[in-house]
Amino acid sequence: MKYYFSYIRVLFIVAIFLFTRDLSSQVRTRNNEYNPEQGQEGKDVRWFPTPQELVDKMLDMAKITSSDFLVDLGSGDGRTVISAAKRGVHSIGIEFNPDLVTLSRKNAADEGVSDKAEFIKADLFSYDFSKATVVTMFLLPEINLRLRPKLLEMKPGTRVVSTTFTMQNWQYDEVVRIDDKTSKWTTAFLWIVPAKMAGTWEFNGRELKLNQQFQMVTGELTLGGKNFKITGGKVTGTDLTFIAGGIRYYCNLKENKLEIKATENGKSHIWTAIKQK
Repeated sequence: MKYYFSYIRVLFIVAIFLFTRDLSSQVRTRNNEYNPEQGQEGKDVRWFPTPQELVDKMLDMAKITSSDFLVDLGSGDGRTVISAAKRGVHSIGIEFNPDLVTLSRKNAADEGVSDKAEFIKADLFSYDFSKATVVTMFLLPEINLRLRPKLLEMKPGTRVVSTTFTMQNWQYDEVVRIDDKTSKWTTAFLWIVPAKMAGTWEFNGRELKLNQQFQMVTGELTLGGKNFKITGGKVTGTDLTFIAGGIRYYCNLKENKLEIKATENGKSHIWTAIKQK
């Protein structure tokens, strides 16, 4: 009998707990409040907020200005979009969870940046973010890879910043870390979308053969019947630098023509290279 009453008592306590929890939930609903929990399930990823210090570092790393257009993929509670909006940047957050979208809009209004910060309920794989000049995200490695082809088709010079996760063999251009013992999410990576420069170019009787994997470039420069191996080749946006025959070349892609600058024998030269194939 003693154990029976103990069992009844436990059931009573559990019932009171569930009732109180449900009542609290109803009150939150009536007050139109929503408090997301770290690690809660989402459509593609669990939600974890990026530490504010890292958000600020990410925006610094992307060198955002008021002329930029930022899109945050999986914008959560809106902190990245709002932080960018505070810097005068028109920003859009793409979020599938409607409660997080509503919360983000409220947060933006509270911070006085609703005119700069916009939040859209959408699937990040179907939303067209091709006009963005800066893309930020905190997703998963496999999702980064699914997005990678679309990111590489964006305008050269577009900056992509990811919290925690990389793009496998697309080597990042820069990394930043914060010292925050309260969070596991302390690293961000930057990529600058490279222009496509692979092919054979001719200028001033010279032939420049470029092979390209993401932003890394190899190849050779043919000059006076001699072939010089290209080293240190890297594309940053529409700019390319490399060394061949002990000379450093600076190139810029403009309207399918490559403007090339170099200093030879103490003299500065500028050439225009035309792509042959």
